[in-house]
Amino acid sequence: MNNINVKIIDEPDEKSRIAREVLENLMEWFEVEESREGYIRDCREWTFFAAEQDGKTAGFLCLKETGNATVELAVMGVRKDIHRGGIGRALFETAKEYASHAGYEFMQVKTVQMGCYEDYDQTNRFYIGVGFKELEVFPLLWDEANPCQIYVMSLKEQNMLQLMKERRSYRGPYKPDKVPHEDLAAILQAGLAAPSGCNRQTTSLIAVDDEELLAKLRAEIEPPIAETAPAMICVLTQSVNAYRDRCYAVQDYSAAIENMLLAITALGYQSCWYEGHITDDDRIGDRLAKILGVPEEYELVCVLPVGVAEEEPTAPKKKEFEERAWFNGFRVRG
Repeated sequence: MNNINVKIIDEPDEKSRIAREVLENLMEWFEVEESREGYIRDCREWTFFAAEQDGKTAGFLCLKETGNATVELAVMGVRKDIHRGGIGRALFETAKEYASHAGYEFMQVKTVQMGCYEDYDQTNRFYIGVGFKELEVFPLLWDEANPCQIYVMSLKEQNMLQLMKERRSYRGPYKPDKVPHEDLAAILQAGLAAPSGCNRQTTSLIAVDDEELLAKLRAEIEPPIAETAPAMICVLTQSVNAYRDRCYAVQDYSAAIENMLLAITALGYQSCWYEGHITDDDRIGDRLAKILGVPEEYELVCVLPVGVAEEEPTAPKKKEFEERAWFNGFRVRG
């Protein structure tokens, strides 16, 4: 993607100029004048991303809101002579990041169903290649010769690095919405997928969403935590040596907890790592383990509440990157 520059265009006349230049270069896809002129006109109101390569117009992409949680890739074009040069992917990745930061949860795009025309099949393969999934075909939305294929994409799962930056420890109230078992299972699977020292797999997990059982567990936790969370994950560990006298149980369950915290956030829930409160001298974890029927060779070391946050999580103040991270030596600037 060398020499490719993608930027947002705000000026309506400039949007129309770029759209016309590109779309009139792509007559195989935009041969119907009414449709082509409609895009050139309507793009003035949409979020408009333009790509330049070596100082020349290379392509554009437009997003339009179709719902509170959904944005549509309304139109996209790259000059035919520079197809497959990374322009389309650069445009799409920039637009996807913008949509994710703007708070949208889904992106959709409409195109002609695969198998009708080779030109549109190229477009479909591009959309599938960047992560879109087939949702539904509407045979008569446009006309019989052009069955409309709708592709969708979840924006929640797209950017793991951004997810890591945006995850927060949440200690506020939760909404009463139940957490589906499939979501709890996905969170547990993420935890169990974490690495463990010499693959001893010393971490085990229990998800609790039975209201009576949750009430019994909460009654043992003083001072109280996450009293309104509709589900809780209890983290168990075993002191099993990895080799000789080396035990990495703490590292094992720490990796599992971080995986689960990220999975919880990715699925739209919130949580907080409660460990010290559970393993203090009053041994709350032991009492919770007894309620859950945990064998003596296991220790319950952490609880993670899971639910939809009632309030917006707040970000703690972090030190600057340069105060804690360096290249090639302590406090050596890169």
